[in-house]
Amino acid sequence: MTSQRTRERLIQRLYDEGLSNAQVLEVIRRTPRHLFVDEALAHRAYEDTALPIGHNQTISQPYMVARMSELLLAAGPLDKVLEIGTGSGYQTAILAQLVERVFTVERIQGLQERAKERLVKLSLRNVVFRWGDGWEGWPALAPYNGIIVTAAASDVPQALLDQLAPGGRLVIPVGTGDVQQLLLIIREEQGFSRHVLDAVRFVPLLNGPLA
Repeated sequence: MTSQRTRERLIQRLYDEGLSNAQVLEVIRRTPRHLFVDEALAHRAYEDTALPIGHNQTISQPYMVARMSELLLAAGPLDKVLEIGTGSGYQTAILAQLVERVFTVERIQGLQERAKERLVKLSLRNVVFRWGDGWEGWPALAPYNGIIVTAAASDVPQALLDQLAPGGRLVIPVGTGDVQQLLLIIREEQGFSRHVLDAVRFVPLLNGPLA
């Protein structure tokens, strides 16, 4: 189930669903998603579905990883991206192959440690990790040309807006329960433009680090 044919079927499905950024699709094609889930779930790694990774968290479905990556890169290449919610490290690994530098924040220490090991195994060395509260972002290294949030916030964290560079793009699911929407927020000269995109379902973005 981790064969090249299985991966090609996934890429074809993403393409059929309207995803068209060739660079994003190629990175998803060559990234071994089965390394980011428990061995017992490896046979489902190339299904277009979210899967549990422990700690009440999930690895996002490939469609959503591709969609959010496309939105982030729609205005051109990025050199400095902040990711909120490292999780399994899969979205991190995709971003690391698409942008120059990724700074990623995870509140659950156990998840972060495993994600680090996976990225080392894949020789992805342009990622810097922080264990902390995603609501706070990573102010010491701001501003960022792109920010991607992989859990649903009840509202858009002001700290993330503050850390977005001029022209920068923030992709974030916002809402509670079953009512969540994917937003694209762009920092313009005169403030922020907000674009409501898809109805989505993510785990909630929670406060506070967890050992």
